Amino acid sequence: MAKETRNFVLREKNGTETGVFTGKQPRQAALKAANRIGGTKSKPVEVKLRERGTKKIHVYLAWKETVDAPKNRPNWMPAKINKPNVKKKGLDKLDKL
Repeated sequence: MAKETRNFVLREKNGTETGVFTGKQPRQAALKAANRIGGTKSKPVEVKLRERGTKKIHVYLAWKETVDAPKNRPNWMPAKINKPNVKKKGLDKLDKL
């Protein structure tokens, strides 16, 4: 049986939740968030994603870097693309939903 896609909500530092990212794994959703948020390898941004319907908060360090596009890229793709990167920092529990 194929895994279902899950929804992850981006949590700000003040606790407000904005933006929904989907993925089969939390890391997949974190990569999508990293591409939007930014940050650099030397100064990564902390990304907190709460899985919808649970009290789990996945915490990642996220950044993106500009890299050369693959050699076999399609014509519409630019020569330089953004590559998101994430590193799992941990898992938090939410006291209340």
